[in-house]
Amino acid sequence: MRVVIDTNIFVGACIGVGASNAVIRACLQHRVVPLMGEALLAEFEAVLGRDALFANSRLDAAERSTLLDTFLALCEWTKIYFLWRPNLPDEADNHLIELAVAGDADIIVTRNVRDLRGAELRFSTLRVLSPEDFLKEL
Repeated sequence: MRVVIDTNIFVGACIGVGASNAVIRACLQHRVVPLMGEALLAEFEAVLGRDALFANSRLDAAERSTLLDTFLALCEWTKIYFLWRPNLPDEADNHLIELAVAGDADIIVTRNVRDLRGAELRFSTLRVLSPEDFLKEL
């Protein structure tokens, strides 16, 4: 199964949120194939650089960096050649849909389910699930 893991799931795993931990663990155990693209990688790196966000994290900066490197080694790099512009409420989230379509993903795993399901342009084979719902299917 090919998936796009939103930044909020990776951050949740670093902080210690149970369902997010389990989603990242599924990637590390090769139970799913996570996709990665330029925009998503830039977002991961930008968010992981916000020290205040991780004040109560169970991982320090070096451990978060190691986890990211390990996660990236398992990701399938996906180039986006066509911008679909699904017109999500938050323009910055459009890249998730574009990555999923370019990489033929089955699911986007995110805590931002409502906004991602609110796209004007829909793809019938792409589903958006919370980490809890994703884990039920896995």
